[in-house]
Parts: sequence; C-alpha cells; structure tokens
Amino acid sequence: MTSTPPPAGTFVVPPIPRLPSTASSRNRVSIGSSFSFGPQPIISSFSAADMSCSTHSRPLALDPNRSMLPSSPRSSLRRYRRAKESIGRHPLANDSMDVFQDTEIESDNDDGEWGMIDRMRLWRHDALMQHLYETAAFWGDKILSWTNDPNDAFWLAQTYFMTHQYARAERLLTRPFPAMTPKVQNAPLNGLEHGAVDDTTMGSLAADTKGKGKEGHLDISIMPRLPMGDAGMMKIPEELQDSVSRLVDMSVACRYLAAQCQVRQGNWTDATEMLGEANPFRHSARSGPAVPNVDGGIKVEASMCHLRGILMLKLNRGEQAKLCFMEALTLDVKCYDAFDQLVSGEMMTPDEEWEFVQGLAYREQTQDDADFVQLIYTSQLRKYKHTEEHALTRRRLVEEFGLSDNPDVLFSFADVLYTQFRWADCYVITTRILGLVSIHDSTMPLHIACMYHLNHLHSKLFILAHELVEREPENPISWYAVGVWYLASGKWPQARQYFSKTSLMDPRFGPAWIAFAHTFAMEGEHDHAVTAYSTCARMFTGSHLPLLFVGMEQIMLSNHSLADEALNAAYAACDGDPLLINELGVMAFTHGDYQRAADLFKRSLELAQVTQSSQMSWTITYLNLGTCYRKLKNYEMAKTNYQHVLEIEPQHPQGLGYLAMVYHQLGEIDKAIIKYHEALSIDPINGHLIELLNLALESDLCCGSLEKVYPGGEEAFRAMMVSLKTKVLDASKKPKVDKPGGDVAMSVG
Repeated sequence: MTSTPPPAGTFVVPPIPRLPSTASSRNRVSIGSSFSFGPQPIISSFSAADMSCSTHSRPLALDPNRSMLPSSPRSSLRRYRRAKESIGRHPLANDSMDVFQDTEIESDNDDGEWGMIDRMRLWRHDALMQHLYETAAFWGDKILSWTNDPNDAFWLAQTYFMTHQYARAERLLTRPFPAMTPKVQNAPLNGLEHGAVDDTTMGSLAADTKGKGKEGHLDISIMPRLPMGDAGMMKIPEELQDSVSRLVDMSVACRYLAAQCQVRQGNWTDATEMLGEANPFRHSARSGPAVPNVDGGIKVEASMCHLRGILMLKLNRGEQAKLCFMEALTLDVKCYDAFDQLVSGEMMTPDEEWEFVQGLAYREQTQDDADFVQLIYTSQLRKYKHTEEHALTRRRLVEEFGLSDNPDVLFSFADVLYTQFRWADCYVITTRILGLVSIHDSTMPLHIACMYHLNHLHSKLFILAHELVEREPENPISWYAVGVWYLASGKWPQARQYFSKTSLMDPRFGPAWIAFAHTFAMEGEHDHAVTAYSTCARMFTGSHLPLLFVGMEQIMLSNHSLADEALNAAYAACDGDPLLINELGVMAFTHGDYQRAADLFKRSLELAQVTQSSQMSWTITYLNLGTCYRKLKNYEMAKTNYQHVLEIEPQHPQGLGYLAMVYHQLGEIDKAIIKYHEALSIDPINGHLIELLNLALESDLCCGSLEKVYPGGEEAFRAMMVSLKTKVLDASKKPKVDKPGGDVAMSVG
C-alpha cells in the first residue's frame, strides 16, 4: 500500500500563551532566579541558546530534539581516547557518555592511562548492564563524591530510579549543584589516578585532565560545601548564586527523569509543575513535527509530552491527556507509547484514528523507514472500516517486511477475525501468538473472549486463569481471566468481584469495565448495567460500544427516547458496526417505521457480509428483516428471509413459527400447519403457537380433512392438542416448591 497522503484535517498543536520574555531575568541557570520547579529556567536557557549558540555553554543539553542516545551506557557518538599501551581502553570507562554534551570536539588529552575514576565508571556501567543495581549505585556514589560531576550525578539518579528509589533520585536531581565542576590537582599520592575525565562534559565541567595519568589525588578546594535538604536551594550564599544550579535546570533529560520520579511517587502536582501544564518548547523555532531528531533517536520533548499525558490521565483530565499524546506522536512518530495510549485507550473514534495516523509526518522524521512505521501503526487500528486498506497493509507487512510470524502482525489478523465474530479462527491465531510469547497484552483479551464464546473451551479457560494467577499475580489480565470464567459459569457476583479487582489494578483496562457492566445486564439488573456502561463511556470516549450497550439496556427497560439518544451517539462515533445498525433497526421497528427498519437490517447484513462473518451470528437480523417485510405485507420477501434463517439453523423455533405465519397469510394452510407442528415440537408449551395452530386448523376444516397433514386424522390431532393444553394447565396450577438454600422453583411437569 502506498503512503496515504495526509488528510485535510491533520492534527495541529494547540496554541498556548507565549512564555514571558527572558530579557530581564537573572542568571538563567541560577537557582536564585526562581524557587519554582517549573520549566521556566530551562526554557530561558534554551531560548538563549537559540539566539546565540556560540555564547551559551551547553546548548545540546537543553535541546529537546535530542534523544538520550549520547548518554547510553552501551555506546557513545564520540570517539574515545586511546591508551598508550596495547591494552585497549574500555569505552564505558570514558565520561563522554553524558546528557550534558555541547560539542563533538575531542578532549585535548588524546592519550592517557586508566585512573581510579575511569575504572569505577566502567564498574558502574557494566553493573547496570548486568542488572547489579546496588553495585552500580555503590560505586557511582563514590565517583560522584570525588568528581561532583553532573553527568555522574545523572547516572547515579538513573541507578536509583531502576531500583525504585524514586525519592532519592529526585533529591539528587533537584539539589544544588556546582555549575562548574571543581578542578582536580594531580599529585603522586595514594595511587589515585585521574587522567581521563572528559573536559567536554556539561560544557567544560570536568577537571583539567592534561597529563599522562600520573598518580594523584583529588584536591577539591574551589567550591565550598553546599547546603542540602528541602530548603537547601534557598540557603545558597549570594556569592555562589551564579555558580550553582540544579540538574533539572541544566538538562532536559534530567528534568524528564525527575518528573518520572515524581510520577512514580504519586506527586501529580509536583510532576505537572516540573513538566509544565503544556509543552513549554512549543513556540521554539527548533521544535515541531517538521524538525527531525538530530541523532536518530526519540526526542526527549516527545517523551515529556507523553509523560504529561499520563499525568493528565491521573488527574482525570481525559481530553487534555488525549491532546498530549497526540502532540507526542506528532513530534516524533517513533514514540509508540503515545500511540498505544491513544489506540488501546480508545481515546479517538475510528475515523479520527485513521485520519490522525495517516497524516503523521513520517517522511520528515523517518525518511528511510516511513513506509514501515506507517504500515505497522495502521495494522493496529480498529477494523470497522477501511477493510481493503487493512488487508493490503497486512499483506505488505508479511510479503515485503517478512513479519508473517510477528506477534503484533498476527494480532492484526486476529483482531479482524474477532470483529467478524469468527471466534474459532481468531482463537487459532491467538493460540499461535501465545505460543511465541507467553503474555501479549493486546492478544490476551481476544484469546480469553474467544474461549468464552466457544463453549467447548470453557475448561481450558479455567486452566488458563489458574496458570495466569500463579505466574502473573500482579498482571490485571490474570484476574480478568478469572472473572471471565465465572461469567461463563453464570456466577455473576463472583465475576463482578474479579472484574472490579482488575479495574482497580488498571483503571484504563477497558474490557474489565465492559465485562463488569455485562454481569449486571445478564443478571437482569438493567439500571445498574446502564450506570456501569455510562461510566465506561465517560472513560473511553472514542469507543462506541459502551453507548451501544446503554441503548440495548434502555430498550430492555422500554425507555425508548433514552435508547434513541444512546444509539444515535454510538452511531456518530462509529457508523460501520453491523451490530449497532441492527439495534437502530430494532428501534425503528419499535416506533412503527417498518420500511426504515427493513433498510437498516439490510444494511447491517451487507456490512456483515463485507466482513465475511459467521452467518450464525446474524440469524436474528435475518429474522428481524423477515418480520419487517411481514409487517409491510411483502410476504414473499418475508418467506425468503425466514427460509434463510432455517438454512442456517434448521431447528430455530421462531423461524419455524414466523414461516408458518407467512404460509398462513398466503393461504397455504397445509404448509402452515406443518410448520406450526415443527415449531411446537421444539417449543411445545408456546401459547401463541398453539393458538395460531388452532386458527389454522379451523381454517383448514373448511377445506378438507386433516388426514393428509397429521397421522391419525383430525381425532388424533385434537387428542394431541388436549394433551398439550392439559400439560400447560397442570404446570400453571402446581404449587411452588422450596428448594434447599431458600431458592424457589416451579415444576413444569
């Protein structure tokens, strides 16, 4: 599939008031300029760097278009210095892997030997790679005490974050820090070598490292001890104001990490202040979708927008969260987390999803990989519309990119089958996915739902739920599987309990909310079901399903005006769901508009045929269409639809009864009597069918004997009818019998 041109309604970053002018501000990296954790200081510095990169000490650390690739502990974009001897210098021992880079110029010291700090930096990074976080934190703490280098502080904060010590990492990132690292005087004492600290860190923040790595010790005598603690920033002496700052004001990456720490601690307000209510870089000349990432990674600015969206969700500001995620994906199409929040959280309608994803700036941001990124994102969208485009997308991913056995591509196949109600086919593919990976978050709800719909798989569902709870007790999907098994067993209260637990563990897990409401509907508690569905509709504004279910429940309650309102709102969100079109036809039939009802039922069946879904799922729609034609006195079309129902399900009692009525209306009394008998053989105590059969028999008495339609003739038939009536009367007269446990049941004889 060729790249779809951007639609007319592409996403536009919403405007915000411009930030105050920085012309009259104090030293832009000084703590004394503001006691707030807001992004204003870093924006001021970034603006200054924008105006004059040659005069600002560290513009690259403030550039939101950079990624964290230069700070990766695995590699550096710069050349490493080589040791004089044959033993190669380990790249992780260099301090060039920092988030404070402002130049690609090598250190003046091209040659050098390993010093103690070099070796400990190697230990720190290697421990991170081996997940020995306590080891990394231990040696990183000693390195920071010696060097007081902001880059070492950043990596120590990263280590604390990985060990869930969020408060400790936040304190390190927000405490006072020397903006210029104190120099180290080399002296042949204590065997402490210091000849390899990169002098480009934080814009000449490192020590003077010229020399040949002689034995020396750290003589830190330039910067006095800084006050710490919660009020440490307000106790900075006046003479140090211009030489002290916070890491969050020195680097965008540090500010992002500090905000992550605050989010993990549940400090939503502090994190919002740290990131800003809106993207503070939005009006910068070096920010926007058309500005590519300078190093090939993911823009930190996009990551900050994504984190801001998470915060908006925590604060129950769903519309702002949606805009933040859209802005993150617009700024950098590689930010899959933002895409996943928009799609899995169903924040946009299917049409909005399609237009937004097809209109992203793929070519501008990832010229070589634009087609693949667009295709893989398109495959994850909902499948109610654009059937041909989705099929072509999947074919290209398989044939051109060789992803025939990739779990995400297989999920796309399974998703379209589930949308078509082809449970068995969907289950085959989801089983394959779970054979490749034990847990696939997108696939698990489909897999569990297929096992619910296929009765012969209920025992496997029971086993799967137990295995998930044993292996993944902290995963909400495990308890969701338990709830679905109870739902399949008809144990509504127990199912509701586990669905509630699932939604508490993950409030954005949509299937649990829908299933929770289903338990009320199946139990006959329609008012509670409406409330639960309405809550789900408020949380997942892009999904039409909660509104559809609200409409169905209002039909059950005979609240026709409210049902119309809910179904029309669902139709506005998604006009391609055949189940929704069927419910609209039901409402038209209820209002007596039989022609419109027939048109809606026909459209529903046309959509169902487009998706090649199982015919068994649509027998009721054929039945409804036939009934509309019968009301319109178009008996031939009614007969055709009823016969189609019987072709799909020969023992369908309503289909047999309605077909008998059509024969009766057409004057084909003998055929009507036969169909009435067949219907009664399946539903023998249906009073309506009995009455209709009596009418048909009375009509047939004028035309001849019953010998040809009932063995034994009229007398045998009347004896059978008396027997049926006796059974019905006996069943209605028998007293109620109390069963053990207080349940009351009625014997039907």
